[in-house]
Amino acid sequence: MTQFITGELYKKMMVNAAAAIENNRQEVNDLNVFPVPDGDTGTNMSMTISAAETALATVSTDSLSSVTDAAASALLRGARGNSGVILSLLFRGFSRNLKGLEQADAKQFADALTMGVEAAYKAVMKPAEGTILTVSRMVAGAAVSAAEAEKDIEVVLEKALEVGYVALDETVNQNPVLQKAGVIDSGGKGYLYILDAMLRALRGEVMEKVVSTVVATDKADFAQYSAEDITFAYCTEFIVERDNKKDANQLRAFLDVRGDSVVVVDDDEIIKVHVHTNDPGVVLTEALTYGSLLSIKIENMREQHSELDGSVAPATPPEEMKPFGFVAVCAGKGLESVFRDLGVDRIITGGQTMNPSTDDILQKILQTPSNTVFVLPNNKNIILAAQQCIPLTDKRVVVIPTRSIPQGVSAMLAVDGVDDAEKIESLMTGAIKKIHTALITTAARNSVFDDTKIKKGSHLALLDDALAAHGSKFNEVITSVAESLKALNPEFIAIYTGEGAKEKEIETVRSLICEANSKIDVVIIPGDQPVYRYIISAE
Repeated sequence: MTQFITGELYKKMMVNAAAAIENNRQEVNDLNVFPVPDGDTGTNMSMTISAAETALATVSTDSLSSVTDAAASALLRGARGNSGVILSLLFRGFSRNLKGLEQADAKQFADALTMGVEAAYKAVMKPAEGTILTVSRMVAGAAVSAAEAEKDIEVVLEKALEVGYVALDETVNQNPVLQKAGVIDSGGKGYLYILDAMLRALRGEVMEKVVSTVVATDKADFAQYSAEDITFAYCTEFIVERDNKKDANQLRAFLDVRGDSVVVVDDDEIIKVHVHTNDPGVVLTEALTYGSLLSIKIENMREQHSELDGSVAPATPPEEMKPFGFVAVCAGKGLESVFRDLGVDRIITGGQTMNPSTDDILQKILQTPSNTVFVLPNNKNIILAAQQCIPLTDKRVVVIPTRSIPQGVSAMLAVDGVDDAEKIESLMTGAIKKIHTALITTAARNSVFDDTKIKKGSHLALLDDALAAHGSKFNEVITSVAESLKALNPEFIAIYTGEGAKEKEIETVRSLICEANSKIDVVIIPGDQPVYRYIISAE
């Protein structure tokens, strides 16, 4: 019987949760109905909750409030993909309801689950039934009902899980996409694995992650990396002895726009800081406004890199602050080059199968030399993670909801020479509405998509997220796409070639597109992107 959850017990619950989702990650991934690998749900949820497990390993207090705060903060910063962001919000709301508590009883636990659901629903623009949101809502409601008559938290969670499993089974009938594929919701399944693991912790059970038997034998080759890849040259660490009550969050905000890898620990009497920056003198001058410097350590990371590879690191001057900055998500050297040529300041490597976390995006925002930063996610599964960065920095962050690479390119083209933030946002948002995107790939699994059975290994074409064509004959699929594009009456078509695309095949694709769109300019752009052999933009 468990009448109270303490901070120590909550840590055990989270450790169990991380083990459970990791051990069942592939099963959750396999429930994905989209025929293209899409930053699979199980992987995203596992990486997200593992961030909390890592953070809690360093939390020594037994205060439930402190422990849940630490977990929620780590979850949000480590959130990957929509499923990871929603999971982090469920725990963020949970933490807020337990603020200031040393321990929680059954009713407080149930109320915390409810607040977590409310936080998650608020973050989703158009909540759909038959998802993790539905399952979490039903679980929370059952927990509240059970807690009205039951003080044992184990019993409350048992009854909540019973309702959760019923709700999960029902998702196949609530969500049209799941219904067509005949599967339950992957995010809901992952969430119940997490709650079941937490219940096991309440019972005293310890779950362990399945350890891989593969032994890594390779060693990183530092010669593959250039000293220019080090954006901020000086690793700066110092301790300030406080002589005033100035808010250390102001120092953190100051550092966020002048470096990365920022760590500020405020311990009442001292402030301990770690930051990578190009101007340690400016940083130390600001630190002196908080008190006397007790210790200082500054190391040139470019010199350290040069010692590893034997080269001489050229000096890189600090970047000048700009009125506006731009961050874009993409994968492939060609696409990176395109975005840099268009004026993007920082590139986040990611996209299909590689959803960057909120913290990955945040770090690039902080590195961008501007106090106003526009973010181009370029993938529908990254937009929500990017939006979570907005309250995490004093910079003005504007997330343009680009769902594809062509939309991101069009957004950048639309603002050349514009010097007003509101105008930039308006032009970018307007530009992406004019873009149609076709994606050519190979089906990664057997599935049902748009009422159509898709065979693993078949050629697959999507147009604006809808199935355009599929089959075993590549040329027929491309011809079908070309006709679909023609019906849109485009004025311009660009074909981004993916990694592994051969010259002969590229010419075939170009010819078939041109045959159907004879009066339109068609250009070939090397993208080198993974997953999609061709990304076709029609405007």
